[in-house]
Amino acid sequence: MIKKFIRRILGVKKNQTDGHASPVILGPKDHAINPQLLSSNAVRVTQTLQEAGFKAFVVGGAVRDLLLGVKPKDFDVATNATPEQVKRLFRRAFIIGKRFQIVHVMFGQEIIEVTTFRGASADSAPKDEHGRVLRDNTFGEQHEDAARRDFTINAMYYDPASQTVLDYHDGVADIRNKTLRMIGVPEARYREDPVRLLRVVRFAAKLDFTIDPATRSPIHVMAPLVNNVPAARVFDEMLKLLMSGHAMACLQQLRTEGLHHGLLPLLDVVLEQPLGEKFVTLALNNTDERIRHGKPVSPGFLFASLLWHQVVEKWNAYQAAGEYPIPALHLAADDVLDTQTEKLALQRKIASDMRDIWAMQPRFERRVGKSPYKMLEHVRLRAGYDFLLLRCASGEIDQEIGDWWTDFMAADSPGRETLLAKKPKASDEAQPPKKRRRRRNKPKQEHAGGDTA
Repeated sequence: MIKKFIRRILGVKKNQTDGHASPVILGPKDHAINPQLLSSNAVRVTQTLQEAGFKAFVVGGAVRDLLLGVKPKDFDVATNATPEQVKRLFRRAFIIGKRFQIVHVMFGQEIIEVTTFRGASADSAPKDEHGRVLRDNTFGEQHEDAARRDFTINAMYYDPASQTVLDYHDGVADIRNKTLRMIGVPEARYREDPVRLLRVVRFAAKLDFTIDPATRSPIHVMAPLVNNVPAARVFDEMLKLLMSGHAMACLQQLRTEGLHHGLLPLLDVVLEQPLGEKFVTLALNNTDERIRHGKPVSPGFLFASLLWHQVVEKWNAYQAAGEYPIPALHLAADDVLDTQTEKLALQRKIASDMRDIWAMQPRFERRVGKSPYKMLEHVRLRAGYDFLLLRCASGEIDQEIGDWWTDFMAADSPGRETLLAKKPKASDEAQPPKKRRRRRNKPKQEHAGGDTA
């Protein structure tokens, strides 16, 4: 009676709070999953666990993608075996995680993540002052595990042996209706783990799903909770978002939901400027295209692109204050990276790549003497060159500079000498900073009169 009263007050359906004790079971004709899209190693893990007497299913996003006819990038397995029992069954298996222990089973370069069914979150689980769960290794039954998952479309289980899908929260219906719906009371789920505020944006943009009204309504109010999440977790989620293959759509959704503040400061300002908006759009579209074609993407290049116009703004300010161009650029880079490191915990390697890409830009405009040949030896030449082409395409600098470097990099030695022999533009000649002349103290009458010649 009490549970019914609470559900009536909150307007929450029964299957959103308690979950179905028994799932809807769909056979191959109902779900139409193509078994060839499965990882053979994921099948091997489920088979090994089942042969040892445990339950084991492919779970989460992999099942969602399989139902959408997309080959998953990663495969997770859920089981009723404990982490220690899982570890004993595989030669290369490692228990990781503090908040909730999981097992990484390694097959060459592929990692299959195995989790034990999670039970209902215990009230005694350690939480911070905002209600975020810090550690919860409570194990339970499969229906409890389904209720602990964030969205209905991520709470389905696929058994490769029987080729059946177990659906506890009408996830299949939500996939067919292209709806993103939170399991349970959204406010409570966001408070448990504020990273879900970013995940809902990523999934909605990536899948082109509509966010269920009850799931969406608390987002704007609860957005500040993201500031309470460890910076490393925020960075991981932002990287997934930007490398989802739908980066521009994700950023637009972030802005719509009011979640971008603090993550990428001044992004609104950049996107309101014609050159900035064009540059960021070109960079993200380029990233999306590379991901769709299976090409590698550098996180350093991606973040360097997103933050470039903040660097340019500060670079110009330092130069206006009298600083030399190259030191001014380094000071601007320091300012931007210091601000972002606090929010996103940028890894040292990524920050180093960003610095290199930015520092190369003024050097590309020096097309005289030995400078171009030295640039050819730079380890980040390709990334810096691609960045240069983005600047040209956005209209920030003359397209002729990008064309010249394209020709120079492709040419043989005589061809390069011919290109260098061409009279450089004024911008090239003026690039090396001139030494400042000390102003002489002249008699006051000379200043007053001035030279009119």
